[in-house]
Amino acid sequence: MKHLMSPLDLSVEELDRLLDLANDIEAHPSRYAHSCEGKKLATLFYEPSTRTRLSFEAAMLNLGGSVLGFSSADSSSAAKGESVSDTIRVISCYADICAMRHPKEGAPLVASMKSSIPIINAGDGGHQHPTQTLTDLLTIRSLKGRLDNFTIGLCGDLKFGRTVHSLIQALIRYPNIRFVLISPEELRLPDNIRDGVLKKNHQDFHEEVRLEDALPQLDLLYMTRVQRERFFNEEDYIRMKDFYILDKEKMKLAKEDMLVLHPLPRVNEISVEVDDDPRAVYFKQAQYGVYVRMALILTLLEVEGC
Repeated sequence: MKHLMSPLDLSVEELDRLLDLANDIEAHPSRYAHSCEGKKLATLFYEPSTRTRLSFEAAMLNLGGSVLGFSSADSSSAAKGESVSDTIRVISCYADICAMRHPKEGAPLVASMKSSIPIINAGDGGHQHPTQTLTDLLTIRSLKGRLDNFTIGLCGDLKFGRTVHSLIQALIRYPNIRFVLISPEELRLPDNIRDGVLKKNHQDFHEEVRLEDALPQLDLLYMTRVQRERFFNEEDYIRMKDFYILDKEKMKLAKEDMLVLHPLPRVNEISVEVDDDPRAVYFKQAQYGVYVRMALILTLLEVEGC
């Protein structure tokens, strides 16, 4: 039985097969409409979520399966003090596969050690968000036609942004990727990623503070929001939240074929006036998230398409 805790749990070959399957699902949805009939997905979300939880549920329903679960810790037995280990042992009796989001790093890994069904990490604290990374990779490959030979700017909250950490770890396995890390000093990439991943793997990267200085050189811009829930005090959050705002004027500095991605939700880091720019693909990205989660469910359950 296989779980997904990190994008690195999949080899490049396995990842390519998964993305190929997601593209086939996009092209032939009816072929997969009954693939998971009789199967149940449990969504255990100890932390609020819209896109990730609903895209998992949409993915399972699109496959003909059903869903059960909870959307906050307050509506689960965690409010009574039940441990993650005990919860997953019980859920394993009810469902065939589980997607878990938790504010504590490593909680889904703990669950996987006690589970008798596949566990998917749907985000654990500021650590990993592997299915968002799969979504990002599918978006890039589908729209750019490749996962190599490009310059990507990662902008905003690089310190707490688990989507950024997961994406970096996934992309360093592909040739000729150049990273531009765009953040204020207070939200710089943590040392365990900068030194333990980028420098350790001799990866080409440099750091910028001004978004305007980075834009002209980018093939892809990955914007992130400053996350209020990761800050220890409101004053620091308010000081940092408007540090970057991508608008029409800044987009004039970018290449004509640069793509703008965002894991969502956005607050105000991308002006709504950018939404009509054909280079803004963050809502397409959300749709790709359903296809890739459908492919992941099929892969982990070892189910063939109809």
